[in-house]
Amino acid sequence: MTETAKPRRPGARIEEVARVAGVSKSTVSRVINGEPYVSAKARDAVHEAIANLGYSPNQAARSLAGNRANAIALLVSEQGSRVLSDPFFAGVLRGVHAELAGRHMQLLMMMSQPEDVEDLVAYLGSGHVDGALLISLHGDDPLLGRLHEIGLPLVVGGRPLSTTPVPFVDADNFNGALEAARHLVSLGRKRIATIAGPSDMAVGADRLSGWRRGLGEARLAADLAVHSDFTPEGGARAMDELLGRAPDLDAVFVAADIMALGALQVLHARGIRIPEDVAVVGFDDSVLASTATPPLTTVRQDVEQLGRTMTWRLLAELAGEDGLPPSLLLPTSLVRRTSA
Repeated sequence: MTETAKPRRPGARIEEVARVAGVSKSTVSRVINGEPYVSAKARDAVHEAIANLGYSPNQAARSLAGNRANAIALLVSEQGSRVLSDPFFAGVLRGVHAELAGRHMQLLMMMSQPEDVEDLVAYLGSGHVDGALLISLHGDDPLLGRLHEIGLPLVVGGRPLSTTPVPFVDADNFNGALEAARHLVSLGRKRIATIAGPSDMAVGADRLSGWRRGLGEARLAADLAVHSDFTPEGGARAMDELLGRAPDLDAVFVAADIMALGALQVLHARGIRIPEDVAVVGFDDSVLASTATPPLTTVRQDVEQLGRTMTWRLLAELAGEDGLPPSLLLPTSLVRRTSA
C-alpha cells in the first residue's frame, strides 16, 4: 500500500525536516536540489521526513531560503595541547581565515577525541554549521564516517585512510620525501635513516614511501626507519633509537620539522656534528626550520595554501558548483639550509 503524505502542519519549519531526518538543514537543501555528496541513507531519511511532514519539494526549497548557518567548522583530531604548540595547525588556521575573509562566514574550531564523536555529530548535524573541514585524522577515525552519514559537506586536509568517499586536499608528500632522500644521496651519504610520521596517518605512510623510493634508486638499504608522533619528544626518542641501532648513520630524513627539533637536540647532546657527521632534512619549512641550530634543510609545503584550498573546495560545494575535483595535491619543494 502506498502511504499518503500527511498534510503540512501550520507553523512547521525546515528545522523539523532536519530534526526528523536526523541531518543538518544544509543536507536537506542539498537533497531537495539534487546536489552531490549526500549519502543514500541521509537522502532516504530526508525524503521520508518531507513526506511525513507534508512538504512538497518546492515548498521545502522555498522555506530553506535564508536558513543557512553561514558558518563552517574546523575539526582537529588531536589533543588541544598539541594543536596549540605545533606551527602546522596555526598555518592551516591562517589559510582558512584568509579564504573566509569578506565572505560573512563564521569559523568554529573544535578539537575531536574518540569519546566526543557522537556529541560532535549531534551538534554539527543540528544546523549550527553548513559544512566542516577535518585535519589530522588518524586511521579509520569514526568522526569522518558519522559526519558523512548525516550528509554534512566535508573536506579533509590530508589523504584519509578511511574508505569514506569524501574530497580531500593534501601536499605531495611522496615526492617531497623523495626529493629529500635524493638530496641526501647527492651529498654522498650512505647510511640514511628516517624518523617517519605516525603509522596510522597517510602523511606518515606517504613520506616513508618517498624516502624508501629515493634510497632504492641509489641501491641503498632502507632499513633504518622509526615511527614517531609529531612532537619534539617523539623525534628525540626516535633519534636515540636510530643511533642505538646504527651508530654509523650519516644522515636522517625527519618527516616533520617539529620532530627534527628533538632529533637535533639528541645529536648535539652526543657531540655529533651537523652536517659534518650527520646531515638532517626535515619537512614543512615551518618557522622552526629557519630558527633551528643549525638552520634546517627541509621540504616546504605551503600550509596556509592547504588551509585556503580546503576552504575554497568546501565553499564551492556549498555554492553548488559543478565539476569539482574529488582531491587536490599541492606541490612541495626543497629548501636548502645548513643542516644538509
